[in-house]
Amino acid sequence: MHNQLIHLITQSVALSDLEKDLCVQYFEPVLYPKNRVIEEEGKIPGYLYFVVSGFVRLFHYNDKGDEVTTHINCPPGFITSYSNFANQKKSDENLECITECELLRITKSDLDTIIGQSPAFKDFSILVFQQSLSYNETRAKELATLNAEQRYLKLMEEYPEVLRNVPMQYISSFLGMNPKSLSRIRKQIIR
Repeated sequence: MHNQLIHLITQSVALSDLEKDLCVQYFEPVLYPKNRVIEEEGKIPGYLYFVVSGFVRLFHYNDKGDEVTTHINCPPGFITSYSNFANQKKSDENLECITECELLRITKSDLDTIIGQSPAFKDFSILVFQQSLSYNETRAKELATLNAEQRYLKLMEEYPEVLRNVPMQYISSFLGMNPKSLSRIRKQIIR
C-alpha cells in the first residue's frame, strides 16, 4: 500500500531510503467498509488520509437537513477536512467511504514529526495543501460560472471513474443540482 504513496511523492520530490522508511513508519494502513463515516462533524479531524483504493466523500448537512457533498476523492489522492485538520479545529464536515476503501492515514502530530525530520516531506505537504486550496478555488468558480450540464460534462471528462463508482445522489449533490436534473442531463447527453 505504501508503494503508491511513495510513488506519488517521488513524482514531486526526491525521497531517500530513510524518508521512504519514515513514510512506512508513520502512515498507518486501514481498510474500511462501504458507507463507513470515518471522521464526524463536531470533532477535530483525527487524520489526513491517502486513498489507495476506493472512493471517499466529504459532506455536511444544510439547514434543511439534506446532505451536501463537497468533495469526492478517488485514488491516488489525499483527503480530510483540510483547514480543520491543519488548525486542529472542530469540523462541520463528515468523511465517508462511498465504497470499500484501502487508505493510509497519519495524525497531525505524526505529520508534524515527519515534516520536521524531512525537508522533502515538508515540501510535499506544502504542495498538497496548495493543491487543495487551488482545487477549492477552481471548484467554487465552476459552481458559480458553469451551468449544470457543463459541470457534468467536465466531471465526465476529467473523472470518468467517479461516474462509474459513485452513486448518482452524491454526484448530483457534488455538482450542485438535484438528482432529477442530473438524470435529465444524462439522458440528453446519451441521445
